[in-house]
Amino acid sequence: MTVRPIQTFTVTPSVPPALARLVDIAMNVRWTWDRDALDLFRRLDPSLWEATGHNPCLMLGSIGQDQLDEAVADDGFVAQYERVCESLDAYMGKSVSAPVDGALHNLHASRPWFSKSHPGNPLQVAYFSMEFGLTECMAIYSGGLGLLAGDHLKSASDLGVPLVAVGLAYQEGYFRQYLNADGWQGELYPDNDFYNLPMTLERRPDGSPVKVTVDLPGRVLTAQVWRVQVGRVPLLLLDSNVPETEERDRVSSLRLYSGDRDIRIRQEILLGVGGMRALEALGFRPQVYHMNEGHAAFLGIERVRRLMEEHHLNFDEAREVASAGGVFTTHTPVPAGIDKFVPELVDQYFGSWYGRLGVSREQFLALGRENPGNNGEQFSMAILAIRLAGATNGVSRLHGDVSRRMWSRLWPDAPVDEVPIGSITNGVHALSWISADMRGLYDRYLGPRWLDASMNRDDDDRAIWARVNDIPGEELWRTHERRRERLIGFARTRLRSQLELRGVSPAEVERASEVLDPSALTIGFARRFATYKRATLLLRDVDRLLRLVNNRDRPVQFLFAGKAHPEDNGGKELIREIIRLARRDDLRHRIVFIENYDINVARYLVSGCDIWLNLPRRPQEASGTSGMKAALNGVLHLSVLDGWWDEAYRPGLGFAVGGREAYQDDAYQDEVEVRSVYDVLEQEVVPAFYDRGADGLPRRWIAMMKASMRDLGVVFNTNRMVFDYTDRFYLKSADRFGRLLANGARGARDLAAWKQRIRECWGDL
Repeated sequence: MTVRPIQTFTVTPSVPPALARLVDIAMNVRWTWDRDALDLFRRLDPSLWEATGHNPCLMLGSIGQDQLDEAVADDGFVAQYERVCESLDAYMGKSVSAPVDGALHNLHASRPWFSKSHPGNPLQVAYFSMEFGLTECMAIYSGGLGLLAGDHLKSASDLGVPLVAVGLAYQEGYFRQYLNADGWQGELYPDNDFYNLPMTLERRPDGSPVKVTVDLPGRVLTAQVWRVQVGRVPLLLLDSNVPETEERDRVSSLRLYSGDRDIRIRQEILLGVGGMRALEALGFRPQVYHMNEGHAAFLGIERVRRLMEEHHLNFDEAREVASAGGVFTTHTPVPAGIDKFVPELVDQYFGSWYGRLGVSREQFLALGRENPGNNGEQFSMAILAIRLAGATNGVSRLHGDVSRRMWSRLWPDAPVDEVPIGSITNGVHALSWISADMRGLYDRYLGPRWLDASMNRDDDDRAIWARVNDIPGEELWRTHERRRERLIGFARTRLRSQLELRGVSPAEVERASEVLDPSALTIGFARRFATYKRATLLLRDVDRLLRLVNNRDRPVQFLFAGKAHPEDNGGKELIREIIRLARRDDLRHRIVFIENYDINVARYLVSGCDIWLNLPRRPQEASGTSGMKAALNGVLHLSVLDGWWDEAYRPGLGFAVGGREAYQDDAYQDEVEVRSVYDVLEQEVVPAFYDRGADGLPRRWIAMMKASMRDLGVVFNTNRMVFDYTDRFYLKSADRFGRLLANGARGARDLAAWKQRIRECWGDL
């Protein structure tokens, strides 16, 4: 067992009083999407900003006292600092002494959308997720699920939706990826030093940490609570690494997604049950609980228990109330991706709950079974979440269809189209992912209200986004070329570092400075290396690949990035295959794999590539959001019609691989679609990119960039997504929850009794 620190002490320089609020700015991760605040830290010490992994808290703890004193004497820096302070105060609803210039003031200094649209509404939403991707310096995320959760919080903050989030404070978090000399992925688990991250330990009035407990068999798991302030939204993270917790249970918050099933169920108990108790300890009383995937589904059991005790309800009555205020978002299009536990493991941790809940073992296990009468069936967290939520949704229209079919057996007598699972298509947080260059174009040509118009509510929103057409083609193209050049420079630097760490010869390291061409058509493929995402599909025809990349007049180059799960050897083999191919003399200048894919790497890729490539095996991509990030930056999408692209694509917005064919044979599907993607590249993509007018501009390509930005940006963003969740689920769920609890929970008692009578009499109909 690794010895883990319980407390660390950091000696920091004294921040001059004139810059005292640098700490406040650093401790609210709004700086991740406030360009002025981010530039403030970078300006303080660019080298240290990079060395600390873009962590302003660690930076302020490491910077020299003389540098802080110099910053106080820099009138330009102080003016920017004061501007950032005023902007943060305006955003958080505090009075400011002077107006804040720019679009950010117009969007946020006045009351946000929710308080203007629903004044006095007492809504409070709790959002539970196993991971949150907020910034690269906080390794508590692994991929798309976490990035979606992080963007959800940021947009909830921007819109003023009254939301509090709950997750786990991972001591080691997700791994750092490195590749050995053979191209095989290895994993490193660096410690997260919470005291040098934008996190604050929640404390009671006497100064002691706020702690919650969860009963485990023969022992108690104790966790303390950290707060991350995400704009207006508090994110509570539970940390089981405390002296009161037995050593074997401290691993519950050690690493994200433990493969050990016993550790995994303890993690999910801590998240669901412990998370509910943390909210209560801090005075939060949400009406609506949103489960982002099934990992947090045990919160439904804890909520039922609490409702039974507080309102003197039986299990069925309390379940009606809990379900009314429950929302479940599923991200998984295949049953194999669902967390399941054998019945004996559920008995071990919940056996003592059966009597307290007034249910039998069989009744409890039935909550997580597709067939309640099958005693051999495992306990599914997704089924538990569905059964304890009043609203369930997939994350794209196609995924909604897939989910209705996948879970149709939970409603055996209902037509598939009437299975009560809807869909809200994912989005991305625009300010977090649009490059500074592109942000400038949006501000100049769309006007200061373009962020307000990111909910696709009416014709005015679409009219504002239609102003993308006003961006001069030459200005858009030159902006994009600068970002491609920046990406190539970044890729070369990272490749040199990777090679040096592997101990290759100095000559080979030097050759890394010559890879890639800043003016060539650049295609990016970056995502989790699961086998169904088919990262190596193009490698099935190496001869055709060679002709494509080595065309002297119209060259094409590829950038790959992504991590395989530590236990997914199939995914690791895909990475090794790419690395081996990239070492060939005839490909080494045209294919580069960037190690340790994270938010920072993603920002370079989604803004600097020309094409964003996605080749999942349809319909196994629930949504996918990296292509949305690329589209906001004017990068064209080339993808199989799966996930979000199935509903977004139309000719002129990007490129499609194949139609919507269904295949029974995976090998045959790969064979057909590799030919299709090469056909699209050779016959559509390459000509559109390289056909230039007398002014050297690819006019047809620029027109597609504008169409993609205009038509996709207004829809596929988290402002629209959170608006949809609030309008369709949160407000209605809170209303149902309140009505069932009113008048001594009379509605819940009547509803449960009516359902019981229907069940008893159903056979006589």
